Amino acid sequence: MPGTFRFLDDIAVADMAFEAEGDSLQALFDAATQALIQSLADPASVAQTWQQIVDVEEPDIETLLFEWLNRLVYLKDAQAVVFHHATLRLDTNPDRSVWRLHAELVGAPVDPSSQELRSDVKGVTKHLYAVSQDETRWKARVVLDV
Repeated sequence: MPGTFRFLDDIAVADMAFEAEGDSLQALFDAATQALIQSLADPASVAQTWQQIVDVEEPDIETLLFEWLNRLVYLKDAQAVVFHHATLRLDTNPDRSVWRLHAELVGAPVDPSSQELRSDVKGVTKHLYAVSQDETRWKARVVLDV
């Protein structure tokens, strides 16, 4: 089953929040990525004219997700793009002391005349940030500074 996400209206008054979940870490990362992409613009309105490969490595899964989502925001600002989709691959070493994310991002330069732009996210905050696992489901709560 793919991961899911829902925006949380009652978490942060001046910011935007979402909760993502999935039955695997891969599904969790896919859902959180999709939530951030959709908070920036309607992906259906974004062409597929820009590509970027991103590799992120961190010592734990919580930091990896946090840094990955912030990298998306950085790319949005530094390269003035929004995203159509992202293809992700997670892996770790046998003792799980290093987690790696390999991502292929596809999108287009920001164009208000052809894209349905949404929020200008400035970053992912540590406020209420959490990644947890209960039995077979992974969950993340993320607050975005807008």
